[in-house]
Amino acid sequence: MRLLLIIALLLPGRVFSQEKTETRELVGQLGNRSALLILHASQRRDEGWQITGEYLIPASMVRRYLEGERSPQLGVTTLKEGNSAILFGRPATGELRGTWREGVFRGTRHAPGGQERERFEFSEEFPPMESYSAQLRCEAADGRYSATLAYAAQGGQLQSLDWQSKLAPSGHACKVGNLRPSPFRGGLRAEAAGCRVTLREVGEFVIIAAEGCSQACGSDAYLEPMLIDRRGGCQLLRPVAR
Repeated sequence: MRLLLIIALLLPGRVFSQEKTETRELVGQLGNRSALLILHASQRRDEGWQITGEYLIPASMVRRYLEGERSPQLGVTTLKEGNSAILFGRPATGELRGTWREGVFRGTRHAPGGQERERFEFSEEFPPMESYSAQLRCEAADGRYSATLAYAAQGGQLQSLDWQSKLAPSGHACKVGNLRPSPFRGGLRAEAAGCRVTLREVGEFVIIAAEGCSQACGSDAYLEPMLIDRRGGCQLLRPVAR
C-alpha cells in the first residue's frame, strides 16, 4: 500500500516532466528574399516554448541558425541568429523579433547592434501547386554522397518519379520509384508502403524531400532533400558530412 502511494505521488511529476516537442516548417519572405524556416519547439513548464532551428535563402544558399523563445499566450518570439548551430558564446549575425501565432510568424530582423534591418513574414501554409508541370533529370553530389533525380509532373500531379542515391565507399544505395500520387495541400505528394515523397515551392525553387523510405535504402543510405531551380538544376539542401 505504501509503495502504491509513493508511485502515485511520483507519477504526476514524471508525466509533467515529459516535454511536448514539435517541428514546424514555414515559407515566406525575409525582406525581398524568399526563405524557408525550420523551427523545433519544446514546451516548458510555464507553457512557453524554447525554440531552435534555421532559415535558408535558396537563391544564395545563405543559412542562418536560430535559438530563442516564444511566449505562451501572445506568441511573442525572439530568435537570435548566427553562422553556427552552436550560438552560445559566438557572435550573433542578427535577431528575429515578432509574433508567431495561428501559423504565421511576422516581425522585424534586427542587426547585432539592434538596428532594424528588414521585415519578415513566414507561414506554415505552403503555396498550392495544382498547376505545376515539369519534366527533369538532374544529379547532385557532396563528399561521399551522390544522387540522381528524375520526375515528370503535369497539372499538379506527379506522373513518374525515380530518385536514387549512393554513399561511398560502402556502396549502400536508395532507390525510390513507382509511387502513387496522393492528395496533399501545399505541394505535391506521392507515396507507397509508408514511403512519401513531397514537393513544395519556396519562392522560385522547389524542394523535394522523402520520409519513411528506409525500406528502399541500404543500412547507411538515405535520401537527402534537394533544391530544384527553374532551369531544372538541383543541389543538396544541406551539406553532407565527409
